[in-house]
Amino acid sequence: MFGSMIRYFSTKPKPKMKPIELKTSLEQTQTITRVIFDILKEHGPLTVGDTWERVKEVALRGLTSKRHMKIVLRWMREGQKIRLICNHVGPHKQFLYTTWFTKPSISHTWESA
Repeated sequence: MFGSMIRYFSTKPKPKMKPIELKTSLEQTQTITRVIFDILKEHGPLTVGDTWERVKEVALRGLTSKRHMKIVLRWMREGQKIRLICNHVGPHKQFLYTTWFTKPSISHTWESA
């Protein structure tokens, strides 16, 4: 008991992450965020992979890679433009991005592969 109390107080708190600063121009950032927001609003809660597939269909010029899109999604989450919800399906978790104004009616199901 005493050992667990010492371990509890000896751990350091998680450091705060600094805000994300996007390196694209303001016009490109606005275009990218508008397209991603419209995709999420139109097609409902989407995973990162599904969002990337939709963005590739649109052929957005300012977005260079899936990693870049994930950084933009995190930046949009910080600015409270979109939110991340978790869908528990059995022992699995599925993280979905959605707009703040859509209801979290999740229609995605895990398919056995």
